[in-house]
Amino acid sequence: MDSHSTGLIVTIVIMIILSAYFSATETAFSSLNRIRIKNLAENGNRRARLVYRLADNYDELISSVLIGNNIVNITASSVATVLFIQMLGESGGPTVSTVAMTIIVLIFGEVTPKSIAKESPEAFAMFSAPIINVLIYVFKPFNFLLVGIKKLVARFIKVSEDRTISESELLTIVEEAEQEGGINANESTLIHNVIEFDDLEAIDIFTPRVDVEAISVNSDVEDIAQLFIRTGFSRLPVYEDTIDNIVGLINEKDFHNYVVRTGAPLESIIKPVEFIPPSMKTSTLLKLLQQNKSHLAVIVDEFGGTEGIVTLEDIIEELVGEIWDEHDEVVEPFKKVGDNVYLVDCSTDLDEMFSFFGIKAEAESSTINGWVIEQLDRIPEKGDNFDFENLHVVVEETESQRATRVRITVTPKPEEPDKKDD
Repeated sequence: MDSHSTGLIVTIVIMIILSAYFSATETAFSSLNRIRIKNLAENGNRRARLVYRLADNYDELISSVLIGNNIVNITASSVATVLFIQMLGESGGPTVSTVAMTIIVLIFGEVTPKSIAKESPEAFAMFSAPIINVLIYVFKPFNFLLVGIKKLVARFIKVSEDRTISESELLTIVEEAEQEGGINANESTLIHNVIEFDDLEAIDIFTPRVDVEAISVNSDVEDIAQLFIRTGFSRLPVYEDTIDNIVGLINEKDFHNYVVRTGAPLESIIKPVEFIPPSMKTSTLLKLLQQNKSHLAVIVDEFGGTEGIVTLEDIIEELVGEIWDEHDEVVEPFKKVGDNVYLVDCSTDLDEMFSFFGIKAEAESSTINGWVIEQLDRIPEKGDNFDFENLHVVVEETESQRATRVRITVTPKPEEPDKKDD
């Protein structure tokens, strides 16, 4: 083999290496995690800062990559044609050159480098950034022309400019991060709660009127003290005449320090509460309570009566999960007591129950008690029972015209037979 042929082969090898570089660079910049690069840049990584700047100017970047890739691929093909004509003659040289270069470029110039760059796009982008940054300046006139053509075409082909991340997409990113081990289950749950927090309304987390512990402005000091002891609450709403007319709340510490010890009138320690509609977003309510340094809000129904209350603790629990203190009675929403048998607290959200038992259904009620009333079409009594899909529901306990606990027996759904071709 003469020196001329050797020179042609070396040229082809160099062109293939450059083709691999351009292909890998294209994949790296299109696949990199911008958030990760931004964090590295903010921590002082100069290469990451350059990568982030190049990624922001993606049109010029991709134009330079494609121009460079086409130049080296065409050069490699032309040189290979000359080499094979020299080796095989004009009759078979071009055909063999086309087949050989197609396979070589496809394997070593496209598929392999792109697969490698896909595995660690940030690392390769930081390696490639200084080189491609120089080439962008070299190809500046061509880039200007190509970007101009792109803008001209964009006038005729309308492309959506909305590249914002939706809430569902963000939740999917969090789930993928958890599966890949970037965050743990607790962190994932907390992020989910924060993202979905603004979708909740006050009525979704309230304590209903029938469960509200409150005192009358005319209550005896001893009765109030006993209620604080029995409930373990640090604050109690105060009403005048009926609970529909809540006038404020009292703090246990103030009650003992001023009313019990000094004999001050109860009215002197009553603090104002916030009155809100059921539809108020929990995020708005949280800000309202923070601004007014309050811990409790009263939900008012359409007739001006008390529908229930929401506390600061209720809101925080939506973010971090249940908070139990030494006075709380720990309630398990679903307690397994036998094979496919569960005791279920009727204050539990109905959607949570459907999700727990794998049922796809809709109902007008929001709680299990409301659903039981809906199914029976009357006030539930102990021993009432009914069937719903594969659930057999028996009312175990009632209180104040409502079901407080039910026993649910689950009948396993039969497996669907495999469908065989006719």
